[in-house]
Amino acid sequence: MKQFMMIFIGEDYADLGLSPEEMQNRMGKWFAWSQKMDAAGIKHEGEALTSKIRRISGVERTAKDIASTELKEIVGGYYTVTAKDFDAVEEIAKDFPDYDLGSYVEIREVMVFDH
Repeated sequence: MKQFMMIFIGEDYADLGLSPEEMQNRMGKWFAWSQKMDAAGIKHEGEALTSKIRRISGVERTAKDIASTELKEIVGGYYTVTAKDFDAVEEIAKDFPDYDLGSYVEIREVMVFDH
C-alpha cells in the first residue's frame, strides 16, 4: 500500500456566492465523504485551507499577498489516503463533492525517502 495526496482545486466558495443553505448542504457532503474514508480506514489526514494566500518568489524572496479573486483557481484543501495505486485513489476521488462547481482533484503519490 502507498500513500497518496488528493489535492482539491477550484474557486473559493466565498467567490461563488453560495447561499448559507447551499454551504451547509455542501459541508454535509464533505463530512459524509470524509466519514466514508474513515470507516474504510484509508484516510490519514486532511485539511481545508483558507483563501488567504501569501506568495514568496524570486532571488529577492519578494512576498505578495494575493486575493483568491485574483486567481482562477486555488488549492482549497487536501486529504492523504492509503491505497494500492492511482486507480484505487481515482475510485475514492469519484465521491469528491465539488465537481459540479467546476473543481477538480489532483492525485499525487507521496514520495518516500530512505533515511
